[in-house]
Amino acid sequence: MATSPTPELTSEERSRRWKALAICLGAGSMTLLDVSIVNVALPSMREGLDAGNGTIQWVVAGYALAFGIVLVPAGRLGDARSRRTVFIAGVGVFTLASALCGAAPSAVWLGAARVLQGIGGGMIAPQVSGFIQNLFKGPERGRAFGLFGTTIGISTAIGPLLGGLLVQLGGPELGWRLVFYVNVPIGIALMILAHRYLPAAEEGRKQSLDPIGVALFGAAMLFILLPLVETGQSGTLSERPWWLLGIAAALLVAFGLWERWWTAGGRDGLLDLALLKVGSFMLGLGLGTAYFAGFTSIFIVLTLYLQQGLEYTALQAGLAQMPFAIGSAIAAWQAGRFTQRFGRAMVVTGLVLIIGALVAVDVAVPMLDSNVALWLAVPLFVAGVGGGMVISPNITLALEEVDPIRAGAGGGLLQTAQRVGSALGVAIVLALFFQRVASSDGDYADALSSSLHVTIGFIVVALVMGLIDTVRRARGRTARPT
Repeated sequence: MATSPTPELTSEERSRRWKALAICLGAGSMTLLDVSIVNVALPSMREGLDAGNGTIQWVVAGYALAFGIVLVPAGRLGDARSRRTVFIAGVGVFTLASALCGAAPSAVWLGAARVLQGIGGGMIAPQVSGFIQNLFKGPERGRAFGLFGTTIGISTAIGPLLGGLLVQLGGPELGWRLVFYVNVPIGIALMILAHRYLPAAEEGRKQSLDPIGVALFGAAMLFILLPLVETGQSGTLSERPWWLLGIAAALLVAFGLWERWWTAGGRDGLLDLALLKVGSFMLGLGLGTAYFAGFTSIFIVLTLYLQQGLEYTALQAGLAQMPFAIGSAIAAWQAGRFTQRFGRAMVVTGLVLIIGALVAVDVAVPMLDSNVALWLAVPLFVAGVGGGMVISPNITLALEEVDPIRAGAGGGLLQTAQRVGSALGVAIVLALFFQRVASSDGDYADALSSSLHVTIGFIVVALVMGLIDTVRRARGRTARPT
């Protein structure tokens, strides 16, 4: 896609862009941490609020549902009106909801507050990719997305460690509340800084909104995610309400027909359906969906293996996964600098590293004793390096042919796909894990091994997508006239 020459920026403008990025990444990491940090605090919440599994599961499911449903509409709203306004409002909602979660007197209150928190997180996330797409060009955009990928990797991997640390510091009564209260001062500071440093909306034609499209798409996401986000050790895949996916498919068809009619009149739709014809975007979307299906489930089954199988504490389990976070942080930062040079080849290499590392974990676990965390440090570090080479380059490459004016909606759709992938992976892998534990008389090593086979399968699917895009891009360069 041809772009106009970028005007020369002053040193103050350059500094302001990087400050804006730091604010965006701070808010993004806060929302991502709340996906994983809460998991290790669930036992304390259940005990402190005297809640059953069916009620407490909405602490996880409510957040995931709201987050996934809001992403695309919030991204579209930011594109059409003001990213800064939607960003600040999202941080405000997230901060208020965090305070309500921390003060929750009952599990029902906590579940409702988590839904509100998910709405705030869903408002924030697409603005981050939208700001990066608009503020940075060329190699700088790659570096910015590299930092974004570092944030995703670290936030997801370090969540169990921080959660375990806060639970240990606060004890069984206060510890899980600190998991939420810690967001409040951070959120207030981010709102003040965002008002000062994030760019305001540019003057020009206001894009039309699409309320019917929002309703149809939101309902479709609800029915897709509902059968996927159920958690808990009881229940199998066959007991989930998969028939809801049929309703979701019908709603998506209705959404597509509506968007065609709506945009035929010259109005702006919720999604630019032309994105579905952009090969780099669609392959990046498919790759991200498959990758996050495997990526997210790795930490859940590994945490269960360490805590329930080897009786590690929450803090010990978090520390055992730190090599992944370290490898991901290092690789994501460096990968952002080289995305323009190596493109999909870097993503493919990262996926191969992850597959090799997970195979090593699968082979090693049955032969290890209680010092398993020490022996898994190297393969987890390698997997983290691979992950750092996948997340941010994939976002950069998927959005490179997307018009910046649609960056919020495009980024929101990418992250929605990631959320659906995460939910699908967790649903399948977690059900298999507990099924194997039950059938093998509590053999957690066997359950972990079986789960890793499925996880590796998801990563292989992502690898196939990456290889297809690599070939497509090579053919495009060959066919381009010199």
